[in-house]
Amino acid sequence: MSLSTQDVEKVARLARLAMTGEEIETARAQLNGIFDLIAEMQAVDTSGVEPMSHSQDLSQRLREDRVTESDQRDAFQRIAPQVEAGLYLVPKVIE
Repeated sequence: MSLSTQDVEKVARLARLAMTGEEIETARAQLNGIFDLIAEMQAVDTSGVEPMSHSQDLSQRLREDRVTESDQRDAFQRIAPQVEAGLYLVPKVIE
């Protein structure tokens, strides 16, 4: 796939980008290079390759899911400016 100058101008207009003629030509060359690389990668035969989620087949060491801190809600609410029925009261910001 190859982009024309008009294609790049249209994309720039849709993206609300103001581009000079030189910038459009630079972007066109870079985008065409990207499309060429994609076409080259799609040409590789991967029929016998199993999909992977990561390049290295490693397993994550996970920690045990357990509570490590005590409940400090009462201590935090004691130092709060305003609390009512266990809820923090904050000033109204939208009228």
